[in-house]
Amino acid sequence: MPPRITTSPPLPGVSGSLPAIAPPALADLRLLLALAAVYVIWGSTYLAMRVAVHGLPPLLMGATRFILAGALLLGYAVVRGDRLPGARQWLLSLPVGALLFVGGNGFVAIAVQSVPSGVAAVVCATMPLWVAVLSAATGERPSAREWIGLVVGFAGVVVLFGGASLGGHPAHAVLIVLAPLCWAGGSVLARRLPLPGGAAGSGLQMITGGVAVGVIALARGEHFTAGAPAAAWLAVTYLVVFGSLVAFSAYHWLLHHTRPALATSYAFVNPAIAVLLGAALAGEHLGLDTLLAATLIIVAVALVVTGRKR
Repeated sequence: MPPRITTSPPLPGVSGSLPAIAPPALADLRLLLALAAVYVIWGSTYLAMRVAVHGLPPLLMGATRFILAGALLLGYAVVRGDRLPGARQWLLSLPVGALLFVGGNGFVAIAVQSVPSGVAAVVCATMPLWVAVLSAATGERPSAREWIGLVVGFAGVVVLFGGASLGGHPAHAVLIVLAPLCWAGGSVLARRLPLPGGAAGSGLQMITGGVAVGVIALARGEHFTAGAPAAAWLAVTYLVVFGSLVAFSAYHWLLHHTRPALATSYAFVNPAIAVLLGAALAGEHLGLDTLLAATLIIVAVALVVTGRKR
């Protein structure tokens, strides 16, 4: 695939767009910070979500989180001088937001009511494989090294999965398996639709996805009750600030500035972080298989990162 050329937004008073040129050191720093955000923060959100849904309704909690974070991001973009999205962009963002936040995140929020947070992260680590399949189907084929990295990463997930039982309610097990497929579909679709980038694009997708989640939550009869534990609200605050504002913005940037395999490589790291946090803070299983899986995952990420020259 020929190298992709990105463009920056037009300058005030200047028509057209200019090539996005950044010093190599600055570009590398942005890449490292974005990867660190999606690797570490999203690895911790599984446990935070499990804490939140044990005191709050899962989908209504998610809708509140996404609409609030999306409104903050969109407001920030407007203050910076970006235009409000038009009606067509709102409409186009709806399927992306629904796939990402109803299927990709909402299904996880429901599932972790009974599925351990570390196991949920392990299952969701299959997402890059779905992205690779969907990308290949649309003509954006990963390189040979990227394919090897995906296979090695999946092997690490299998080893990690071998140390724990999926468990939980059968319906929750089905939802957690479907979640990475939905997230992969939303990620691939977001790259191909003419949606705004930056904070405006992230906020737009969060708001539309949050509204979709909220409609389903109300249809399910979910509602907030008095006396929810403080830990649940603290977990929601963490999810809004770090899981949504910081990490999703970083993921949105990666989708538009790097290869799909690298942008989604966080899914190989998140399980190791989620399992470690689950073991340390929630007493979930941690064994020697985790060390072997972590080694395979690190190798997989290295292969994906070096999978194709710029």
